[in-house]
Amino acid sequence: MKIIAMANQKGGVSKTTTTQAVVTLLNKSGKRTLCIDLDPQANLSFAMRAELEEAPTIYNVLKGELTAEDILQHTDSGDILPSNILLSAADTEFISMGREYLLKEAIQSIAKNYEYVLIDCPPALSILTVNAFTASDFIVVPTLADVFSLQGMAQLNNTIQGVKKYSNPNLKVAGILLTRFNHRTKLGNHIQKLLDAATKSMDTVLFKSYIRNSISVQESQYQRENILSYDSRGNAMADYADFLNELEAVLNA
Repeated sequence: MKIIAMANQKGGVSKTTTTQAVVTLLNKSGKRTLCIDLDPQANLSFAMRAELEEAPTIYNVLKGELTAEDILQHTDSGDILPSNILLSAADTEFISMGREYLLKEAIQSIAKNYEYVLIDCPPALSILTVNAFTASDFIVVPTLADVFSLQGMAQLNNTIQGVKKYSNPNLKVAGILLTRFNHRTKLGNHIQKLLDAATKSMDTVLFKSYIRNSISVQESQYQRENILSYDSRGNAMADYADFLNELEAVLNA
């Protein structure tokens, strides 16, 4: 069983899209996969057609009110522990000692039923992200090829190193994934080279695979349909299939 956090403190970098695409492909290949929506915006829960109206969520689990099994939902896209906006108060509400271990302890009983667990992290280096890192074996960093994403890598790395020092010494960064990437532009290729150099300080790699920009991704999300069933032969699905092959090689190395 491997637990993977999709993380970047910058929003709009396709964390949720990547999580859903990977979950869809893993499920299609017959691998038991669970995803955890740890983002208060609940975009993954919405995209996977989870029940959101008055349904218990990961917030109730972290509060100690329910177990992970109590909130588990089975959708056409896969199994999910859903989220909601109440998680936005996590930094001020979860203040007890050991609060970085809340998620790890909460999912121990359920995670063993799966081969893969994917965590969609919020776009912030908050206690929720620290919880995801503490519970995970690996981190995947989806990112755009722009200067702001490049600048944020140092801050993200500082958080990762802090978690490795204090709560999860075995945590590894599986790699950095370029999303919505246009390899034909000079700026894109320049940022790609800079990101490749930045991976050295994070003891990781820039995945050779990258995800091209695709309107079908936005369309599928609007329709609340996974990209595989919406556009199985499109560029995005082909790119994510290549990425998953590369990711699995890293995870099993």
